[in-house]
Amino acid sequence: MLKQRVLTAVPLALVVLAIVWWAPGIWTQGVMAAAMVMAAWEWADLAGLRAGAARLGYAGSVAGLIAVAALLDVPARAGWQVPGLIWWLGIAVWLLSVSRRSAIPPLPGWLRGAAGLITLTLAWLSVSAIHARSGLGPLWLTLLMGLVWGADIGGYFAGRRFGRRRLAATISPGKTWEGVAGGLLLALLVALGVERISAGAAGDMPGLAWLLPVTVMVVVFSVVGDLAESLLKRQAGRKDSGRLLPGHGGLLDRIDALLAAAPVMAAALVSVS
Repeated sequence: MLKQRVLTAVPLALVVLAIVWWAPGIWTQGVMAAAMVMAAWEWADLAGLRAGAARLGYAGSVAGLIAVAALLDVPARAGWQVPGLIWWLGIAVWLLSVSRRSAIPPLPGWLRGAAGLITLTLAWLSVSAIHARSGLGPLWLTLLMGLVWGADIGGYFAGRRFGRRRLAATISPGKTWEGVAGGLLLALLVALGVERISAGAAGDMPGLAWLLPVTVMVVVFSVVGDLAESLLKRQAGRKDSGRLLPGHGGLLDRIDALLAAAPVMAAALVSVS
């Protein structure tokens, strides 16, 4: 399974990075939009929409919201980042409260569906805004993806080797505090590496006093995104969100952490001139 995960993830990551750095900006927006629409197809199933027509309509709704946001150039506008951050803060607080219960109350399908419309559109806005930042956009987006990937990889291996104390047993029994610590450690190393490599070449890069706290925030919310999708799958009685990516499951299984981490990074970058 690990070999299959690597053989799927590495080529996909290289293609994404090539688009981020060398393709026109509209390509990144287009690829992200396509990813969100594909993720919406999977989310529809987790929201209880089983019929093909209903799932297609749900995916079309996400496509429509993204199209309107693109036409209005919302990523370039100010103000939407704060509600985006509040959205994920609210989800984090709610997950913390339900994780202490012996059983999680069922969420109605309409609520799960509405949450998907907001989450997927917000993720597209965030990634588009980060990549469009003057001068350092590709670097910021690469940093975001590196932190999310680092947290995922570090969490996977640290959890398998040292995992003892469960993080949220009623939501995701496999998640452990040791895995979170391992993911955070690797993500911090990634942040330090990016800061060193970009020193001089990116004069506007903020220092470690900004970068390290933001790294911690991004990792924390990447875990929140992972837990949120795990809860949706448990509510829907699914082990994976789909079968699109060998060794990973569905697309949502691959990008769940990014969905929460991207709005946090977009909000943090508001403080960077």
